[in-house]
Amino acid sequence: MNNMNQMMKQVKRMQEQMLKAQEQLADKKTTGTSGGGAVTVEVNGHKKVLSIVIKPEVVDPEDIEMLQDLVITAVNDALTKAEDMANDDMAKFTGGMKIPGLF
Repeated sequence: MNNMNQMMKQVKRMQEQMLKAQEQLADKKTTGTSGGGAVTVEVNGHKKVLSIVIKPEVVDPEDIEMLQDLVITAVNDALTKAEDMANDDMAKFTGGMKIPGLF
């Protein structure tokens, strides 16, 4: 019975550490770029877009589709990096196991 209590305490401690790590992801930032830095997107570890910077020289009223593609590419790059960052942080607790719904 004592081993079970110890194990439950360890599980609770791990859950608290994981929750704290998830909360800290809001403070971590990463950027994605496209067009050789023409568009830069910054996101946090919760995959929230914080800023989008577009260099004026890529704004061509005659080619809006290119600008849209650059923005989409930069956003997707930033979101992929944010997900990788979150996975790396959580892997410390899960030993690399993918736990659905964890983050």
